[in-house]
Amino acid sequence: MRLPLQVLNLGLALIALAAGNVLAQQISPDPLLSWNDGATKQAIVEFVAKVTDEEGTDFVPPAERIATFDNDGTLWAEQPFYFQLAFAVDRIKALAPQHPEWQTREPFASILKGDIDSALAGGDHALVEIVTATHAGMTTTEFEQIVKGWLATAKHPKGLPYTEMIYQPMLELLNYLRANGFKTYIVSGGGVEFMRVFSEKAYGIPPEQVVGSMGKLQFEPRDNQPVLVKLPEVDFVDDKDGKPIGIQKFIGRRPIASFGNSDGDLQMLQWTTSGDGARFALIVHHTDPQREWAYDRNSRIGRLDKALDEATAKGWTVVDMKTDWKTIFPTEDATP
Repeated sequence: MRLPLQVLNLGLALIALAAGNVLAQQISPDPLLSWNDGATKQAIVEFVAKVTDEEGTDFVPPAERIATFDNDGTLWAEQPFYFQLAFAVDRIKALAPQHPEWQTREPFASILKGDIDSALAGGDHALVEIVTATHAGMTTTEFEQIVKGWLATAKHPKGLPYTEMIYQPMLELLNYLRANGFKTYIVSGGGVEFMRVFSEKAYGIPPEQVVGSMGKLQFEPRDNQPVLVKLPEVDFVDDKDGKPIGIQKFIGRRPIASFGNSDGDLQMLQWTTSGDGARFALIVHHTDPQREWAYDRNSRIGRLDKALDEATAKGWTVVDMKTDWKTIFPTEDATP
């Protein structure tokens, strides 16, 4: 039986429409696949839509679409202690044969005994000693190679390389923002020379878009070649009120979006949201003890107390890691 021409045309049209829908799904998948549908994901999408709509009142030119991200606890995990501290601890163990005095001198003695808590009981003074012993007295190139070697072999206590302890949802968010004309920066209390080694490969953020704490450098000739030597002196601490200062000093534009996870990020979030026009602040709240960790107000690492209260008062977006993220790490094996 021959079908009427109109029926054939309608059938072909429906087939073409279905094929087009399938192709569209393949070409344009959800850019935030690891985020569960809900208020948090919706807030992100709505903000991006507002600032990129050229006909809207909240449109922001691409040059002004600056987004800043904390690193520890925001882009990658930070428990049971900061990963850069893990690097410093491993360096102390490697250098110990050259320093027999460390066997009885704190904070080194406690570190060599595996008692990190006692080592850190010395507060800022202890941290300065640890960083000075492991980060200074070498060229920037030598330090970069040491960090690369450590990242290639070191494992988190959970058994994964540290660069696999990054958050899949945040990787998707970084890509989503960049696809919509944002320039993404790391603004972290971590050492800038340490983070610049892996930031581009891990997050797609080049070294020049990393703002962090830094020690002083000295230019000098060695073997008829100019080098930069890392000195045992602090130049800038990029934490708390240092973050907006660092943003102004090294970026020169106030962000329209900022992302953090602790009280150390509070001033950056305040600085961002106090500007004119559409603004966005997001806090990653660690609420998943099965897949990651659950901690906030009383944690010695990544304490989230004042910033959580201010987020509630000001209507900032708060990620509930347990309910908002389908997956946490890029690998399914990355579970505590």
